[in-house]
Amino acid sequence: MTNGTATPTDLDARLEAHRVELTGYCYRMLGSSFEAEDAVQDTMVRAWRSYDRFEGRSSLRSWLYRIATNVCLDMLTAGNKRARPMDLTEPSPLARAALSPRPDHTWLEPVPDARVLPTTQDPAEAAVAKESVRLAFMAALQKLPPKQRAVLILREVLAWRASEVAELLGTSVASVNSALQRARATLAEQREPGAEAAVSDPLDEEQQKLLERYVAAFEGYDMTALTALLHEDAVMTMPPFDLWLTGTDDITGFMTTLGAPCAGSRLVPVQVNGLPGFAQYKPDPETGGFTPWAVQVLEISDGRITGFHCFLDTQRWFPLFGLPLHLEGEPDQVQQGA
Repeated sequence: MTNGTATPTDLDARLEAHRVELTGYCYRMLGSSFEAEDAVQDTMVRAWRSYDRFEGRSSLRSWLYRIATNVCLDMLTAGNKRARPMDLTEPSPLARAALSPRPDHTWLEPVPDARVLPTTQDPAEAAVAKESVRLAFMAALQKLPPKQRAVLILREVLAWRASEVAELLGTSVASVNSALQRARATLAEQREPGAEAAVSDPLDEEQQKLLERYVAAFEGYDMTALTALLHEDAVMTMPPFDLWLTGTDDITGFMTTLGAPCAGSRLVPVQVNGLPGFAQYKPDPETGGFTPWAVQVLEISDGRITGFHCFLDTQRWFPLFGLPLHLEGEPDQVQQGA
């Protein structure tokens, strides 16, 4: 089928076949799940409108990536860089913990795996794809200039040849190689919290048991049991608040003071950013049952939880993950652990 004979239905199907991988690319570029979906929609509209001028000198996939790259670069011209709380402030000791929100556009956003990770039968390819959307890697990408970011993603994540990237960006192979070297050097200089997270795909038996123990400890609000699961230098974040805590004492201390209303919560597993996660519903004393509170993303290393990231804007995140905005059931009377 040539571009001259494609029917609207044919073209829609061909474009849609690339939606997930394009969303993954735009998400890595922009750090926002919602902006990524907007960028892909813009890409699809531009492709539809200009398809009669697509001469087939490259594959449809390469042409779509070229459009998506231009869309993302245009969106990044304002210089906005998505961040995590630890990129913006120092950790707060529990005694000075304060919940100060920042605007939505400040934060690196979570994303459901299914929105950005195409299905593949190659375990190695699947592992690379998951690692490339993990929060620590995403945070590192945000520190690269936009064109270096594009080069690194295309070369190292998507395994494009330097000549293909040069053609896409309208530059030389030497320029692409130079940009890749600078991007690699920048990433090597940074040690992002969570970068050492080692989560197998699928979860191995030890990791699965760790998550089961975590659910039991969190739903039971047993701080002694939770402490045993956390690395001594574990980090807890709660966007849109810029507060972040480190260390088991401050994390569990926060959970039993400012976070005490979360006692008796229910956790529903989700696949998020290539990592294990949970949708947290906390008891709703007014209507009964449980109300959405956070999407939790867990980083694991050496049999302990090293990162505990709670994204609290539930009116945005729960629909994105296809999660209900209410759970039925009677909250248990929970005794907080010591």
